[in-house]
Amino acid sequence: MKKRIKDKERDSIDFGKSRLDPLFNSIFYPTLLSMVFASLFTVADGIFVGQGVGSNALAAINIVSPLFLITTGIALMFGVGVSVVASIHLSHDNQKAANINVTQAFDVATLLMALVSLTVYIFRIPFLRLMGSSDLLLPLCEDYLLTILPGCVFIIIQVIGTFVIRLDGSPKFSASLEIFPGLLNIFLDWLFVFPMQMGIAGSGIASSISCAAAAAMVIWYMFFRSESLKIQRLKLTVTSFYLTMRNVGYMVRSGFSSMLGELAMSMVLLTGNYVFIRELGEDGVAAFSVACYLYPIVFMVNNSVAQSAQPIISFNYGAGNSYRVRRAFRISFSTATICGVLSTTILTLAAKPLVSLFLQEGSKAYQIAVEGLPWFSYSAIFFAMNVAIIGYFQATEQNLRATLCMLLRGLVFLVPAFIFMPMFLSPQGVWLAVPVTECMTLGVILLTNKGIISR
Repeated sequence: MKKRIKDKERDSIDFGKSRLDPLFNSIFYPTLLSMVFASLFTVADGIFVGQGVGSNALAAINIVSPLFLITTGIALMFGVGVSVVASIHLSHDNQKAANINVTQAFDVATLLMALVSLTVYIFRIPFLRLMGSSDLLLPLCEDYLLTILPGCVFIIIQVIGTFVIRLDGSPKFSASLEIFPGLLNIFLDWLFVFPMQMGIAGSGIASSISCAAAAAMVIWYMFFRSESLKIQRLKLTVTSFYLTMRNVGYMVRSGFSSMLGELAMSMVLLTGNYVFIRELGEDGVAAFSVACYLYPIVFMVNNSVAQSAQPIISFNYGAGNSYRVRRAFRISFSTATICGVLSTTILTLAAKPLVSLFLQEGSKAYQIAVEGLPWFSYSAIFFAMNVAIIGYFQATEQNLRATLCMLLRGLVFLVPAFIFMPMFLSPQGVWLAVPVTECMTLGVILLTNKGIISR
């Protein structure tokens, strides 16, 4: 009887037979809700720091933020990778192989991030200098870095868990991994920054605690609620180690472009920090940080579209059902395009009230942000289309194409755009570098993959 009740509480999902529009929506809306909540919690973090500590603290967080993106990139690489691989195994009724892949993803990614965190801690001052910190911002950057480092390992568990739990047939619980810890983060942010006056370090501690709470939820689910995908004890033998490395390599190839997507965002931050501090000083970096706090909302919305379509496309790709693959991609692309247009419209029309959430009206940083945000917002339209197409490449194991697309938007076009755009158009050029990069990437994708949108 308890088993029957438990089954009724779970989400009913059949990736191979359910009608595609309702199936996509049943995954998309919980995923969208969780990711928008996660973005809003990040925005709240910026608001508390900007209003409670000051614009230099916002700039310091922007200097450290590439570490967050590297962490999320590693997590997405393993999360997307194991979701693609496990989806294909499940479509072939190979439950044991899917369970082994899930266990390997959690174990290897967590160990890798622990090593990265330790390395960053040991070489923290050179790391912060490399990220573009000035002498003025260095003490604030170090305070924030030391408090968010413990949370990085928990982010790995949280992000991989969202993919695995969604594939297990529980998108609502997967969404809760962002919502409940996010609410905790908002409360702790307020508590540590305002009543307790802990400054920028309080914000970092709040983030680490909320990430630990999310990781605890994932662990509880995998051991006590999971019905299909289970944590499986791995053998400590040479053969088992070899198989783990082989399977991890397969996951990495499938999810590598997702990591490049986060690295592309980190390159936006890193290159942008250098250019903005050169062109506009610390106030410029503070203004840029507002865009960097708001842009993850655009990223999360469109990433939720790609992530919702991915298990549907991967499952049917593994089952050989090309019609459902094409139809799911069309749903994903049209949804992403609508989201991109709406994002650009909102960021353009509401620039002043949005910037005032972070910075004091009348300040130099406020003025720079208000003038620049509308230009920056044009990137959302092209970004949305790029993410939908790259997500399709990942889901159908076209890993080389997905990787090349990410390299275009994260390095090949981005760095030259940040270097040369300010030369031709100042100060708008620093804000237009990202939109130009996304537009050029989309152009290359459409030229080299003719007919992809009409599939």
